Amino acid sequence: MRNVAELPLHGGHVPPWLAHRMRKLTRLVLLLAVDEYGTKGLLERLSDPVWFQAFNNVIGMDWDSSGSTTVTAGMIKDVLWREEFGVKAAGGKGKKSRATPEELREIVELYGLDPKPYIRTSRLVAKVDTVALQTGYQLYHHVFFLDEEGNWAVIQQGMNKRERMARRFHWFDAETFALDPHKAIAGLKAEFALNTVSREGREYQKTLLDIVQEKPAKIERELESLKAMAKGYRPLVYYKPREPWEKDLLKRYESLGRIELNKKALEFARELSVNNYEEFLLLKGLGPSTLRALSLVLELVYDVHPSWKDPVTHPPDPFKFTYAVGGKDRVPFPIDKPAYGELISFLEELVSRHPEEKSLMRNVTRITKNWKFPEGEKKAT
Repeated sequence: MRNVAELPLHGGHVPPWLAHRMRKLTRLVLLLAVDEYGTKGLLERLSDPVWFQAFNNVIGMDWDSSGSTTVTAGMIKDVLWREEFGVKAAGGKGKKSRATPEELREIVELYGLDPKPYIRTSRLVAKVDTVALQTGYQLYHHVFFLDEEGNWAVIQQGMNKRERMARRFHWFDAETFALDPHKAIAGLKAEFALNTVSREGREYQKTLLDIVQEKPAKIERELESLKAMAKGYRPLVYYKPREPWEKDLLKRYESLGRIELNKKALEFARELSVNNYEEFLLLKGLGPSTLRALSLVLELVYDVHPSWKDPVTHPPDPFKFTYAVGGKDRVPFPIDKPAYGELISFLEELVSRHPEEKSLMRNVTRITKNWKFPEGEKKAT
């Protein structure tokens, strides 16, 4: 029995009749959340994978698909631009993600903020989840939420085509992007991950920044020599594996993709005398293959290691929220249109009342807190 949504890749689309209802319900939930917790509180909840997944389940999206990220975040963004709740969203899936900087400029103009730190943050969180943390997932979705006070959250998602799985990365007002920066990561836990932003990696980051001050040609020679030795041309006499899997270290790196240096990026780092890991990650041309190559050199030549622990979290199960109106793919039951309409009507009536009368929702929460769904009804969609 799985206790979390593992986010398998799903195709398909949301039918218009359901999308119309989803937008209405999304608006009401956001209105209630902002009224109750403020815009910062809303962003904190969006960066919580349990709350976000529960939101997805309540509006009737599949409980365990890659679309639970893209559709739900898209609905939220659409509503935030239609309404003035004091928070907006930029980016989206595929081509829309590349429009994030321009949309952020629109948002900061509305709120009187400086665009530079938020555009930098958007680039940096994408680089962390593409380059600094590698588990075979390629980013294809990036949504940046920003409120009028300057608080931010990011929800982005990557796909692993070979495994046919997705992984969702949650961020919230991170103070550092180099040491355990995520609020949470949702998805299927991998056997290992090249994790260079673990708190265990301070020495790794420091050594890497020292190494990139060398001439790229020298680093390339060391890399080619290591590849040759690892393939058996002569033994690595000066390297003693600490763990059994380290005997096949090259294979582990190669399982994540190509190991190839971008010498132009390294030359640029050397010219700029980059001494900060965040600035290093932002270098133009620095991709996953270059970091894999550098990391292999660090491990085998300098005996300095990244973390290989996958930081995926295993949050509590929000599946019970699918019982609000049902699920698009008929789990635990087909969308109940009359119930969906009644729920929207009830919430519309609720938000029109005085704040003190909204305590009814807190009472409902207490009643349903310990309710457990019939486990036999939880099926993959």
